[in-house]
Amino acid sequence: MSRGICPRVNSSGFGWIVLTCLFWVNVLDVGAYSCHEVRTAFQLRQIGPLHRVPETPGTDVDLLVCKHQGPSCCTRKMEESYQFAVKRETLQNIRSYSFELKYLISSHADAFQDTFQFLLSFSQGHLSSLLESTYSPLSRRALPHVNQLFSSLSLHLRGANVSVEAAVHRFFDSLFPLVYTRLVNPGMEGGVADGGERSDCLRMTRQDINPFGTHPATMAQELAGALGAGRLLGLALEEGQEVMNATEHFGLSRECVKGLVKMVYCSHCRGLTLIKPCVGYCLNVLRGCLASVSELDQPWRKYTSLLARLTHAVAGDHSLELALLAVRGHVNEALLYAQLHGPLITATVDKVCGLSTGEPTSIQPTSPEVTTSSMTSPTLPPSAPSPQQLLGQLAHLRSSFPLKPSKNDKHNSLRKIARDFLMYLQRYKSFFAALPEMLCEGENVVDDSTCWSGDDVVESYTGRVVGNGLQAQRQNPEVKVRSPNPTLTEIKERLERFIQETQEGFPGLGQSGAWDDLGSGETEEGSTTDCDDEDGCQASGDGKDKTCCCCGSAPEIRIKRERDLPPTIPPAWKETSLPSK
Repeated sequence: MSRGICPRVNSSGFGWIVLTCLFWVNVLDVGAYSCHEVRTAFQLRQIGPLHRVPETPGTDVDLLVCKHQGPSCCTRKMEESYQFAVKRETLQNIRSYSFELKYLISSHADAFQDTFQFLLSFSQGHLSSLLESTYSPLSRRALPHVNQLFSSLSLHLRGANVSVEAAVHRFFDSLFPLVYTRLVNPGMEGGVADGGERSDCLRMTRQDINPFGTHPATMAQELAGALGAGRLLGLALEEGQEVMNATEHFGLSRECVKGLVKMVYCSHCRGLTLIKPCVGYCLNVLRGCLASVSELDQPWRKYTSLLARLTHAVAGDHSLELALLAVRGHVNEALLYAQLHGPLITATVDKVCGLSTGEPTSIQPTSPEVTTSSMTSPTLPPSAPSPQQLLGQLAHLRSSFPLKPSKNDKHNSLRKIARDFLMYLQRYKSFFAALPEMLCEGENVVDDSTCWSGDDVVESYTGRVVGNGLQAQRQNPEVKVRSPNPTLTEIKERLERFIQETQEGFPGLGQSGAWDDLGSGETEEGSTTDCDDEDGCQASGDGKDKTCCCCGSAPEIRIKRERDLPPTIPPAWKETSLPSK
């Protein structure tokens, strides 16, 4: 008996003190066999109606999950409430850990698309300014075709079933009647300008007449390659979001729920509301519950590698930016080509579509000889300038705009977005394999003292700890995994099919890793490349090397829970490696 409860006194008051001590012992005994703490935990965790918790332990309780000898503070109704509560809490914990990964994918999907649209808008304005300033006779009627071209390119980048090659050739088909009547034969109006039969003939025979040389085909090929990678990147990011959505909302099996109740709440039935599960025990339960989720590990690793290669194909060599900036030059060269070869083009059109002063004749396919090579030395009329003079007058149109944006331009470069994305994505390569460990870390479990084993309080867990995946669960002593989750199996097969189809449809991706190319700006000597102030690098001002916030590889990390993040969700990461399996 504690001295604080029964202090030393003289003999005259001994009888009164004995009665007092017996009273306190009775009070303590009543408290030890009450369910007060269980009721408090039941209420604080919002598990269910408080009236389901008895005031005192029962000795004849028919329980299905939390069976044990002796009195219990649990009832069958409480077990039902515990099952609903543990499902809700587990799925919330999974969502809290997957939040940053889902946000990483969705936010960068938006960032990439915004940058793509910015580059398209810039290239469209670039081309429109060329037509307005240099080819003003046709600019007003040509601008709708420019808008249509870039609208088709935008739809392609967003995943629509629109062919880049068809859009480019359709643009030059529509441009040819305008070029023929306003540049090659200035002043020719009538049916050609108004969309008559001659105009239709020019559009339909443009590829046979070949008035623009090889420039349309070259432009189509460059855009198809660069925009194709951007389109696939957008589709791949959408696929990643679908995987994350399925992971957050998959259903827990009945065996899993029983195992979770036994791990989290069965100790409450004995009045042990503060005891925590053993680490090994928790790993067995969560690995059993997430066995189908862990099966996503291998395809997810391949998926992150595919994302890296797609991102590198889009931004590694400024491929998409250069292809879009080159549109202006290709169109300019094509128009110069048509002007230089005007007489031969006119003669060919007269043969195919009829003389300019007569009725249009029937359309006949031109011979293969009417190509670029056969139009290299046309005979120009005396009044026309020579090709050298014409090229000299328009030489300034060949110069390209600078690729790197101004320091005052707040729009992030595509390369910087790609580098940041790959640096963070690399840390999530093993997310699905590490998810059970993340759920069994920190304050949720106990590793170095007495803990809850599911049946009793023990010094340490003695059961066999199994690995991840469906195969390993055959030896799981805590949760029986009877069959894979059909929703996650479908998602796994869909992800594997997407990876295979992407690699088959875009064989140029290769197997070269892009982590070092875009995820790090370090050179062998330790200096940084392509990393200036606008990219997040800061100089100390004392002559020391600049340090880039986005350069250098980073280890895989423990994912922060959603509730730990500030409202703006900056990339604040804990740089500690994931626990080993």
